[in-house]
Amino acid sequence: MNVQAARLPLVMSRVGDHVELTKPRITLMILFTVLLGYVLGAGGELGWVLLPTLIGTALITSGTGAWNQYLERELDGRMRRTESRPLPTGRVRPADALTVSLVLCAAGALTLMIWVNGLTALLALSTTAIYVFAYTPLKARTSLATLIGAVPGALPPVGGWAAATGQLGPEAATLFSILFLWQVPHFLAIGWLHRKDYAAAGMRMLPVPDADGRATGRQVLLANLALLPVSLMLPVLGLGGPLYLAAALVLGGLYAGAGLRFVVNRSSLRARHLLLASVLYVPLLGAALLLDQMGRG
Repeated sequence: MNVQAARLPLVMSRVGDHVELTKPRITLMILFTVLLGYVLGAGGELGWVLLPTLIGTALITSGTGAWNQYLERELDGRMRRTESRPLPTGRVRPADALTVSLVLCAAGALTLMIWVNGLTALLALSTTAIYVFAYTPLKARTSLATLIGAVPGALPPVGGWAAATGQLGPEAATLFSILFLWQVPHFLAIGWLHRKDYAAAGMRMLPVPDADGRATGRQVLLANLALLPVSLMLPVLGLGGPLYLAAALVLGGLYAGAGLRFVVNRSSLRARHLLLASVLYVPLLGAALLLDQMGRG
């Protein structure tokens, strides 16, 4: 009994390391956008298909996160913000991480294929493929990787819509566009704050070669300004109501304001303010949209 008790902390530590591989915070954010897409597609109703949709998405998203960490284990070891991850520190073996990632991705894809529909499974697999085989290697080659990486980040709500409706349409395209544009300032703010780390790891994120930050600032502001009118398209398509409309105007304005302040003064403080605005934007806008939509159901 004493031996088992002594081993318990070690077992829990190993479990925690494997959970960390899956990037659980990102997974939770993605599940929220999937829920959003599903509720909109289902007209505010919560059908039984929602459960396997969330489970399948959680599995394949977790597997994708682990796969990404497996591929970037050497780069992560060169950056202060990631050097303590399980793979660079040796707490998890690379072969174990790859096995976990493949099993989770396969389980997630099968769950979506069997219990939801083929379109949702295809979208989830496309998300993994773009993230792992395009975005991950291109980060070390081109600053355009941020735009490519925004594609898999914008597909989850489309998957939620497809799970509820079995098809795509202008509504799904608008959801994709909102998430795509939102990500550009979000990731550029992170890139600006950690540009020295990225440079040390050999990653070509836009803030790395952009010494004075002017190009970074332009991209931030362009995305912010495009996001505001795009977000207002949902009520035109019959999604959302007064609460969402007010939230889109207020949050979009605040996000654009944070972007403009970063353009004027490209300091770390302004980048942190921009990052904070981006972190608040999606959950608050999504909550307003869910409340409006479920109030109609």
